Amino acid sequence: MKLAILGCGQMGEALLKGLLAAYGADAVDAAITTKFDDHEQELRSRYPRMLVTQDNSAAVKGRDVVVLAVNPDAAREVLMTLGTELEGKLLVCICAGIPTDKIRSWAPSARVVRGMPNLPCQIRQGTIALATGEATAEADINEAKELFSKVGMCLEIKEKYMDIVTALAASGPAFAFVILEALADGAVMVGLPRKLAARLTAQMIQGSARLLLETGAHPAELKDQVTTPGGITTAGLLEMEDGRIRSTLARTVQKAASRAQKLGED
Repeated sequence: MKLAILGCGQMGEALLKGLLAAYGADAVDAAITTKFDDHEQELRSRYPRMLVTQDNSAAVKGRDVVVLAVNPDAAREVLMTLGTELEGKLLVCICAGIPTDKIRSWAPSARVVRGMPNLPCQIRQGTIALATGEATAEADINEAKELFSKVGMCLEIKEKYMDIVTALAASGPAFAFVILEALADGAVMVGLPRKLAARLTAQMIQGSARLLLETGAHPAELKDQVTTPGGITTAGLLEMEDGRIRSTLARTVQKAASRAQKLGED
């Protein structure tokens, strides 16, 4: 696999780690870029066999797949600078908020697919959304899906949903970590050692999520299986409702989606 990741920050490196784990280091011929001197040195120390550079043109040369993972406000400049160097290459843009038509206008010679991964891709437990529509060739979607399905659950969605999916699936791990931390803090407050509290909370959330995925049940149905009248769970749920946790979490996704949409309008 001949791959370039332009802007190998947190999300770009998460994809890289997942792909290396999936395919093996010998099967991934990658070039990665950054615009910071100190970060370049860090990446070189972690990936000594790869081309690590601040030169995006050098990175895309001879590559078949290019992942654009720069900050959204830098995407236009990067793509316009590369110009015809992207001709015929599969360009997967994972920059939040930027619609496919804009990406294509900045890189008209490339085969463009808009995507959005998340941080758990680094352990091959990610969620990756690929935007479908008239402007995106099915063959290009299939090629991107074959690549990214190795690092998690890869879904095709209508492009109109991408900003919402970005808020829910890409930003979502941060929200989940806050919830995990808060639950563990509660256990610590009443006497549980912190490392044990964190480990138990993480496994509980992982197991609950897996149960939901494998059964296909509604979350409320599974919640009711844990809840008994006048029991421990009921007391805890009442406290959550008093704290308006439902509306807070729902508005968290709403606000994040709104921000993603505004990024594409800038």
